[in-house]
Amino acid sequence: MRRALRKMLTSHLRELAGIWVATSLLVGGIFWLTLHFVQPAPPSQVVIAAATKGSPYYALAERYREALNQDGVTLDIVETSGSPENLDRLQKRTSDAAFVQGGIATGKDAPRLRSLGRVMHEPLWIFQRAGLALERLSDLKGRRVLVGPAGGGTNLLAMRLLEASGVAAGTATLVNMELPDYVEALATGKAEVGFLVLAANAQTVQRLFASPGVHLMNLVQADAYAQRFPFLTRLDLKQGIVDFARNIPPTDTAMVATMTSFVVRDDIHPAIANLLTQAIIATQAAPVVDSKGEAGLFDAASVFPIKSDPAFRLADEARRVYRDGPPLLQRFMPFWVATLLDRMIVMAIPIFGVLLPAVRFAPMVYNWRVRRRVVYWYKKLKTIEEGVDERRGSDTLRQKLDELERMEQAVNHVAVPLGFANQLYDLRQHIDVVRRRLSLKIP
Repeated sequence: MRRALRKMLTSHLRELAGIWVATSLLVGGIFWLTLHFVQPAPPSQVVIAAATKGSPYYALAERYREALNQDGVTLDIVETSGSPENLDRLQKRTSDAAFVQGGIATGKDAPRLRSLGRVMHEPLWIFQRAGLALERLSDLKGRRVLVGPAGGGTNLLAMRLLEASGVAAGTATLVNMELPDYVEALATGKAEVGFLVLAANAQTVQRLFASPGVHLMNLVQADAYAQRFPFLTRLDLKQGIVDFARNIPPTDTAMVATMTSFVVRDDIHPAIANLLTQAIIATQAAPVVDSKGEAGLFDAASVFPIKSDPAFRLADEARRVYRDGPPLLQRFMPFWVATLLDRMIVMAIPIFGVLLPAVRFAPMVYNWRVRRRVVYWYKKLKTIEEGVDERRGSDTLRQKLDELERMEQAVNHVAVPLGFANQLYDLRQHIDVVRRRLSLKIP
């Protein structure tokens, strides 16, 4: 009796093990496939290309670093020579993010870069020697013009605007020079006009304002340039705002400014792009004032960040943040916990999509497999019983009886779980019924 029970239990466990192994393999396969479509955990370190220490790029990057540190992400700031080098580092994939001056490049030049928005003005200062009253760039024909160091941000913007205004190396003397040297060159007459793309608080700009032989050009076509070039915008430097006591500038002065894009590689982790966009919005929303409580020349009217960017396509994650704000989980829990739960949810959906039906159908499969053992012998029994009512010789009937005996011996060794024992006993009774019918037919 114990042996029979042990045999039934072993059979039962074998069937269950087979079904659950198959289910586990199926779920494991789905899990493995899901891993190929789920983003890995975001990196804890991000590299950003800025500019030299003390520059507006670097100062803004430091503010972003403070915001990201609160979420456990380290922002490594790399000093560079400016936007052209920043763009080069992005394309060579040695930096994850960078500041890029408007007009330097577009998505056509760098299709694998994405914007997280525009974050600051970079005014174009056009200073001229005292005694000159030039108001249009086309007036610079025949003049000695400083256009910044070759290949730099100032040089690229100046050459583009001069070309659009009909001024080229053949019609004017275009001089490449480092920006700090402008003050002496304009004061001594080595140059008549100088282009600079610098922050308003830059030392070179302040020195030029303080130089008695130099004043700022009022660009009367500022609106036209802003309309022609989407990366430009008009700025108005109000009378006296630089120096109230000396009334600098003496009149409202029209200028143009390019806008800086914060650009990332297209393969940056989506969670990091999302977090950087949140840092940009939070940082730019905070007022920037100095120790005296005064804002910069153009900071008070700042509308940054600007999500539209004519140069680069806006990253999908940035678009979601601008539209909906931070992800739901990040509003209630730390960044790393939220991203972990996000990944677990994405992985759990397909797994549970397979596991739940598998759990539901596993008992049905188990029942079918056990019943199949009994049904198999019923098919054999049906074959033996066929033709019993027909007239057959004694030898044929005895052969059927012998076959039935062998079948019964085999059935006696069939092991089924206790819950299916009644079906096995029914089979044995039906074997006995067929045996009696065969015996009655034998003379």
